[in-house]
Amino acid sequence: MNIRMILYTLGWVLNIEAIALLPALACAFIYGELATVPAIVITIVLCALFGVPLIIKAPKNKGMYAKEGLVTVALSWVVISIFGALPFFISGAIPNYADAFFETVSGFTTTGASILRDIEALPKALIFWRSFTHWMGGMGVLVFLVAILPLSGGSNLYLIKAESTGPAVSKIVPKVRQTAKIFYSIYISLTLIEVVLLLLGGMNLFESLTLSFGTAGTGGFGILNSGASTYSPYVQIVITVFMLIFGVDFSFYYLILTKRLKNALSSDEFRAYIAIVCVSALTIAVNCRHLFEGFGETLRHSFFQVASIITTTGYMTTDFDLWPELSKVILFILMFVGACAGSTGGGIKVSRILILLKSIGKEIKVAANPKSTVKITMNKRLVEHETVRAVNVYIGTLAIIFTASLLVISIDNMDFTTNFTAVAATVNNIGPGFAGVGPTRNFADYSVLSKLVFSLDMLIGRLEIYPMLMLFAPRTWKK
Repeated sequence: MNIRMILYTLGWVLNIEAIALLPALACAFIYGELATVPAIVITIVLCALFGVPLIIKAPKNKGMYAKEGLVTVALSWVVISIFGALPFFISGAIPNYADAFFETVSGFTTTGASILRDIEALPKALIFWRSFTHWMGGMGVLVFLVAILPLSGGSNLYLIKAESTGPAVSKIVPKVRQTAKIFYSIYISLTLIEVVLLLLGGMNLFESLTLSFGTAGTGGFGILNSGASTYSPYVQIVITVFMLIFGVDFSFYYLILTKRLKNALSSDEFRAYIAIVCVSALTIAVNCRHLFEGFGETLRHSFFQVASIITTTGYMTTDFDLWPELSKVILFILMFVGACAGSTGGGIKVSRILILLKSIGKEIKVAANPKSTVKITMNKRLVEHETVRAVNVYIGTLAIIFTASLLVISIDNMDFTTNFTAVAATVNNIGPGFAGVGPTRNFADYSVLSKLVFSLDMLIGRLEIYPMLMLFAPRTWKK
């Protein structure tokens, strides 16, 4: 275990967090929120005090392999959450540190679950920081680090593999660092386009930025207690479109930019993703047609909520907990399906669902004809047995974690629907669930123990299980 390299990377992560707090500090001065300034400044200083000494001298051995990559990513996300919670706690905006930690983990993991009963009571500087954590966590802090920090090729690859989402991670260009730069360039460009479109819709710069951060990271932290329900139809449509855009594998946009549109559109996962969205939204629209004025409004709300849930963003324009049971069941299923691999969305991922379904089909065919040879393909390419095995193990492990979390939080004696969807909403990085954690409620009523379980679930969901589990495995720390 290359401990020195892990600490060196953590030092850079803390320094990046210190720099990332500067826009929130500027926001405090712009809006005259001088009482918030000390909390932000203290956090910046603490990040620098711990971060700078770790990077003063680069380690001679910069090698980082699979184990170091997993541990580094897991520790990085825990550390940025611990320090990122300080502005809320020190300022007194969230006086309980466990609550502040929960809110910050929810931000960085792009979950959007909250303990705040009155979001608008927060200073604008802290609202900005809260939303900006979504944007930082969306593409990944370590992916950004790889883009700017010259590490060895192996280190780059293992860091990206540990932080990226999906059953398999590949480079779109030969150099890993260049891949990270391309992804972040696309990420920043799409975010800026949404900001401009929201500005054209009559929103001010603060609103446009914070909503775009939540959309880009598919996080869903709102800046109003009413969520997105009071925004104009134009703004809701823009957010819907960009939620769906950020739920697509970023390799898709690289293929388009390099004039390989046919290759991009031939993706099995992309086509399945669009089909699931359209079928789900249209079914809900028909099922909920009596709740809204006109079919156009019904379509707008149904597509918004389907896009919000499948991409695990969590924005809401209406209280979908009041929808008919069929519509709620569809949304519940989408909570687990999730977005595409390689996107900023959470959930199991469409590609894993496809591989699982094809595996089931293969087993049925083999059971009927044991001598037959059945191959699983994606995008007309053979899916390796190792990938199929990894998908099955991933889903099985997720089920065990889900069950264990459900058992622990049940100590709080909430109703089953609330508990079940609360775990689903956190481990899949969605935000709202149903009943007691529905779109008009939050997680404030849970105990500190449950909030810590939810925080762990959010980190497990965002990092796709194994980096976080590595921290608790005794074998990890053996020489």
